Amino acid sequence: MSGTLAPEVLVLGASGRVGAGIVAALLEAGSPVLAVGRDPQRLQALAEAHADEPALQVLAGSVAGDRQASALARRIAGRERPLRAVVDAVAAPRRSARLLDRPVAALRRSLDEDLLPHLAAARHLLPLLRGQSIDTRYVLVGGPHTRNGWAGYGHASVSIAASRMLAQVLHEEAQALGVRLQMLAVDAPVWAADNAARACAGWHSALGVGRGVVSLLSSSSGAARGVVEFTPISTSGPASLLACDYAPVLRAATGTSGSRCG
Repeated sequence: MSGTLAPEVLVLGASGRVGAGIVAALLEAGSPVLAVGRDPQRLQALAEAHADEPALQVLAGSVAGDRQASALARRIAGRERPLRAVVDAVAAPRRSARLLDRPVAALRRSLDEDLLPHLAAARHLLPLLRGQSIDTRYVLVGGPHTRNGWAGYGHASVSIAASRMLAQVLHEEAQALGVRLQMLAVDAPVWAADNAARACAGWHSALGVGRGVVSLLSSSSGAARGVVEFTPISTSGPASLLACDYAPVLRAATGTSGSRCG
């Protein structure tokens, strides 16, 4: 049965600002989406915002640690629709503080919240992409100021910078599983409807970041880098549907020639 269903993209952190933008961009591109987040109310609001999109399903879950990520992976493994990609947009709340003004435990907490969930997610979700008959991808969305410190946000600067190195190491290790893992490094804060009034020049839109994720997932470039710097693209719709990636699978399942993309 699963061979007749277009593969879906799993978005972690879908109830957050960036995650919601990624969900919107994927739906815009014609991809089925499984949106995962910790806040059931915000997930429900996300579903209501896309009530006319049958390709969207929401699932409450967490990747805060191994136990939670393992439980989530078991639930996803039992789904009928095959998994084509994972997009990790998990982000912790940003707390303003200088490193020298807070105890060491504050940095440990930041690493626990900002860094380790990405490792827990990769450990338990990457194996679900192994051995698929389609090209599978795993994308981490990196936060701002990974190269230069974020004034007043020392703890976040350290943990976000560490996530960049994590992505580079996982990029190499995921190759053994046949999965392309990359980070989309976003070099500035992100705005959406809820914080647009406070946004500054140079901030990126959440939908724009989502479209960058779609572009990365759709790329067929053979020479993949572990970290790809985000570049804002046109605010118009994507030039081609992400669903085009699934055309060979759909043609094989239905026994028809169908239309080709590109």
